[in-house]
Amino acid sequence: MPIERCQICGNTKLHPILSLGHHPILQKYLLPHELKEPEVTYPLDLVFCRSCCLVQLSYCIDPKILFNRDYPYRTGMTQMLVRNFDSLAREMLGGYYNKGSLVVDIGSNDGTLLAQFKKRGARVVGVEPTNVAKEARKAGVPTLQQFFDAASVRAIKKKYGVPRVITATNVFAHIRDVPKLVRNIRALMDKKSVFVSESQYLLDIVQKLEFDTIYDEHLRYYSLKPMIKMFRMRGMSVIDAEHIEAAGGSIRVYAKRGAHPLSRRAKALLKAEKRAGLYDMARLREFAGQVHDAKHNLVALLSERKKEGKRIAGLTSAGRSNTLLNFCHIDRTMLDYIAEKKGSPKIGLCTPGGHIPIIDEAQLFKDQPDYLLVLSWHIGGELMRIMRKLGYKGKFIIPLPKPKIINKVIKK
Repeated sequence: MPIERCQICGNTKLHPILSLGHHPILQKYLLPHELKEPEVTYPLDLVFCRSCCLVQLSYCIDPKILFNRDYPYRTGMTQMLVRNFDSLAREMLGGYYNKGSLVVDIGSNDGTLLAQFKKRGARVVGVEPTNVAKEARKAGVPTLQQFFDAASVRAIKKKYGVPRVITATNVFAHIRDVPKLVRNIRALMDKKSVFVSESQYLLDIVQKLEFDTIYDEHLRYYSLKPMIKMFRMRGMSVIDAEHIEAAGGSIRVYAKRGAHPLSRRAKALLKAEKRAGLYDMARLREFAGQVHDAKHNLVALLSERKKEGKRIAGLTSAGRSNTLLNFCHIDRTMLDYIAEKKGSPKIGLCTPGGHIPIIDEAQLFKDQPDYLLVLSWHIGGELMRIMRKLGYKGKFIIPLPKPKIINKVIKK
């Protein structure tokens, strides 16, 4: 459904920033027999609220369609996130929670984050609507298989008590009804509780041209300023915030019930955001122009390689890569296939939109395509080193912010 009011402040005047066209559902990978069927597509457009400075999507897909029981994403398959979550649990120990404290994770996926708290002695429980919840429970992470709502809040408090820490990593921008979301988080807390969110950071999206992080699940593209207003409007305060490297650049925000002062490093982030033009519509529209330039540059580079008769494959089918592929109209005529590591539930499926087959990366080392398009380019250095170590001999293409061909991989 169209989003006609700002998701944070309710302002009805939203200004268009960037249109990426119509896209199929990001995580709706297809079986081979489904390729002849039509795909439903949805608008993927960014708008800006001048009142609270939130950048957001203009259209919301029903979450029951997006996060269905066959949802293919697994947090534990991304080592960058595993390391990030280990760091979060380690850094919070002692200051925010101790052995025996309860930690609740909203949108807990396969339980990777909670496992880091559990190994440090915390009691844990996750809330996850998809069938990935069953995998988390098998791994020893208690998980409620449902959406986070008032009912799940009541169930957690009745069975487990009030948590000392509540987390929402890479999910806090996914839930449409912000007032209800914050109200339910607040209801789960007491004065000692802290809520910690991690989200893609608008600062990195704009400065690094990470437009591939714009997709249907991410309804809001946070900077700190609108988040402060969001919590303040609903009886909470941001107490701290930090810029972290995870997922190509994220913002980690700490909030508590009631009125509290803002930390020094959070104030420094606000100044950095203003300098970067995140509250300036002209700067955001300049970013939009750079996105279209990046599209044309990448398509030109790939087209030249294909004219030369070169074989090109993709490396990793991260969900965000589907925004890049579909915006640039890159399909199986351009990429022979996309390689995923063994065990990925995407192997044997095809990408939404471009219908590019996903194969086990073992085949890649036999085929030795001339080029690998590094779709998870935000961790490109790590991936290229792994591919070299495993025996890939060709060249790499990094798609963004400016496409470039890499032959020699720098050892870490």
